[in-house]
Amino acid sequence: MIERLPDHPSAREPEPFAGPDHPMRTLTRAVALGEPWTSDDADRVAAVFDDLAEEWSVRHIDDTKAAPVQDALERGDVPVGGAWLELGSGTGAGARILVGSVGSLVATDLSAEMLHHAPGELAPRVRADASMLPYRDRSFDAVLMINMLLFPHEVDRVLREAGTVLWVNTLGDQTPIHLPPEDVLAALPGEWSGRTASAGTGFWLTATRS
Repeated sequence: MIERLPDHPSAREPEPFAGPDHPMRTLTRAVALGEPWTSDDADRVAAVFDDLAEEWSVRHIDDTKAAPVQDALERGDVPVGGAWLELGSGTGAGARILVGSVGSLVATDLSAEMLHHAPGELAPRVRADASMLPYRDRSFDAVLMINMLLFPHEVDRVLREAGTVLWVNTLGDQTPIHLPPEDVLAALPGEWSGRTASAGTGFWLTATRS
């Protein structure tokens, strides 16, 4: 079940960017549905984001794209005082929003260059493949993914029983790495319920086990 909240006042339609046939969209859906993630996949995706890191490090994230995360912190019923893990943390856009608002944060990314360009003073940075995370079961109160591939079983494994998944697409259905809220809930193991809303040019979903 998904509860749909009224759109945030900042909500607006994104400009056309990535359609349903975008290669990253295809990969996102395949991974979420449990198709094999290979070392070749990991190397290819890491290389793409390594190449983007320097450019992303200078433009960070604007207020419109940050709006979904900020709105989720206010209206998503998230455990702000808990231990957070960000997957696909990139050059630190999520950390810039979360630090000072949550109890603790670990930033994890597959791309070494993305992590190199992220501000280390905001959160510990860990290079890891999100399909096999180096954390014990039930380690985190919340897992944040901003425009990130979803590895459902690993997210479920590291999240505490009463924990929250925060899924954000900053360009809505124009985000290259995109899944709609219904598909995120369906991909996660077991029964989940969610709350979602549009903000800025994107949307957020908070998901908890039913």
